[in-house]
Order: sequence, then structure tokens, then C-alpha cells
Amino acid sequence: MMASPYAFLRGTAAIMAEDFAGLPATGITPVICGDAHLGNFGFYASPERELVFDLNDFDEAHPGAWEWDLRRLVTSVWVAGRQNGSGEEACKDAVARCVASYRTQVSHLAEQPLLARSYERLDLDRLRLTTTRHSLRKEIERAAGRARRRTSDRALPRFTEQRDGSRRIVEEPPLITRPRPREADKIAVALDAYLQTTPPHWARVLAGYTLVDIAHKVVGVGSVGLRAYVALCEGSSPDDVVFLQLKQARRSVVARFVHGESAWHVHQGQRVVEYQQALQTVSDPLLGWTTVGAHQYYVRQFRDMKGAITVEGIDAPALADYAGICGFLLAKSHARTSGASMISGYVGSSDKVDRALCRFARAYADQTERDHEALVAAVARGVLPAA
Repeated sequence: MMASPYAFLRGTAAIMAEDFAGLPATGITPVICGDAHLGNFGFYASPERELVFDLNDFDEAHPGAWEWDLRRLVTSVWVAGRQNGSGEEACKDAVARCVASYRTQVSHLAEQPLLARSYERLDLDRLRLTTTRHSLRKEIERAAGRARRRTSDRALPRFTEQRDGSRRIVEEPPLITRPRPREADKIAVALDAYLQTTPPHWARVLAGYTLVDIAHKVVGVGSVGLRAYVALCEGSSPDDVVFLQLKQARRSVVARFVHGESAWHVHQGQRVVEYQQALQTVSDPLLGWTTVGAHQYYVRQFRDMKGAITVEGIDAPALADYAGICGFLLAKSHARTSGASMISGYVGSSDKVDRALCRFARAYADQTERDHEALVAAVARGVLPAA
């Protein structure tokens, strides 16, 4: 988080939730991402093994104010623009494109039947058609190429080695380490319980795999410090493998600010999975949840053609193009749950909300940069430890 204001922003969902909770809100509360910034959109594989582009982080997903997602997204656009060297007018244009895209899409979907909204998706071919800037189109192709290579079988040479006649995950301290045997045994038992939370067909498929190794793997920005494990499972041959990721789930940072919603899910892993499936058009078919000791987890495929657009370094027109795509997708996700007609009625057809959120994004980008400076200064004074 010390690296830059944009990296700082990625780890501050809790700070933003507390700041936003004190602001006026419409009271319209669909399921929201809770951490909707530019870096939390990306590629992943549909069950048909096609590349889809959508929201892809749901640790903080929860019913909440739709404005919170949009405020966090537009702030990330302005902060990223500044970091890339864009002027204030270019940042304003990118935010305006984002909000206008959100407004147009939510109004369009509000007129559609609920079932039709649930089918709305953005695959790679449609993403190519949506993109107008050559520089962004090139980055999309690079990101899609990287995503296609991120599969379990391609991960074998990088993450594993043969040892004593079996395949083992390679340790890379401090990022990849082996849990103690007792902890590994608890995780193995938890993975058996996880099968009960997956659809029956996929549970039967996974039951054909044997767990051969488990490692602790540090992941994310805001998730650093939480428990996350990778499990290597082998099928009918040494090359038939699946990597599963267990990621610790805690109460959403949004929950304590939404009255009456905090007890919806006793199991926070279940919350993440159910709200991911609510917000995404298609999701990882192996999603599930489990418990290891006192900690709750959600489970997903670790290498599932995941990939992200690299925001750092793209030019101002490409950022505006990408911001519009993210606004479109955020509107699609909100409209899948509830409140699309009310949100549409509130934002209207003029650019009034676009201009209001441009002012907000600039002001909160200033605040984000001040907060980042305070963090760096605190580390320099020794008030906060940093490794």
C-alpha cells in the first residue's frame, strides 16, 4: 500500500466504507461489490471455458448503497489517471465516461425483464467491439493472452516439483510456505466438507481427484495477513490436476453500516459465494465454502484463466474507454439483484449525476493522496512497521 496512492486505494475498502457511510444516500440497497475499483474487474473462465470479463472480487460483497460502489470506482479512476500522468481534465473526462456508462446501462436494464438482466454478459468478442481505443485494445489482447495461459496444467512446472515419487508444491518463503502437518490435516477434512456446498455434478467430478499437497500462499493487497491456502489435487494421471484456493472470509466492511443485514449469513464464506453468483453473470462452477477450526473460508479454482487489464501506464483516452466498460459492468451487476428501476429514476437521463460524481472523485482522490502520504510518513517515523 505504500507503493503509490493507487496501491493504497486498493487496500482501503474499510476506510472508504466508513467515510461513505456518513454521506447522504438514497436508501436503495442492491447487492454491491463493496470493493469496486478498476483493479477488481478482469477476465476469468466461464463453465464453457470461454473468457468472460466482469467484476472478480467479492470479499466485501453485501447488500448496501449502490452509491458506495460507484464512488469507490470513480475515485479509483481519478487516482489512476493522476498516477499515469493525466491532467485533471482528462481524469474528469474518464470519470464522466464511467458514470454516463453506468447511468445508461442501468436505465436500459431497468426496462428489461428480470430474467433477461440475468443473461447480460461481456465476453471477449463483445469487449473487443466495445473498445474504441487502439491502445486499450492492445492491452485487452495482452491480458486475454495471459489469462488463457493461467490454467492448472500450465501451473504445474512453475508451482510444483517431483519429490519422493509424488508431486509437491514448491515453497517460496515468505509467499509460499507449507503448513504444519496438523493444520494440513484439518484443511484436508475441510475440503471434504466443501464438496457438500458445490453443485452435485461438480462435487462428483471433484470426488475423482485426490488431494496430494497443500501450501499457504500470500495473495492480494487488502487480503495480506489473512489465511489463504492452495490445494493441489491430482486426477487420473499426473498431468490431470486442479488447484483449489481456500481464502479466509471475514465479515464484509459494509455490513456494520447496513441496518438489519449483518446476520444474513452466519458463514462468511457462504456470503462471498452467494453474492459473487448474484453479481456475476457466470461464475466459477467450483465455488463453495468450508470451515477450518475457528476460521471460515470460501473455495474456488486457483488457476482459472484469471487476468486483469494493467491500468498503470495506459494513456488518458484508453483509461476513459476502460472506465466506461467498468461503469457498464457495475450497472449490470447492480441491476441483477434489486433496485434497478429506482436507481434509474434517481440518476435520470441528464448528466447531472455525472458532474456531481466528477466533483466527488476529484475531492476524494485528494483525500486518498493525503492518506497515502500519512501512511508513508508513519512508516518513516517508525509508528507503523513495514516489511
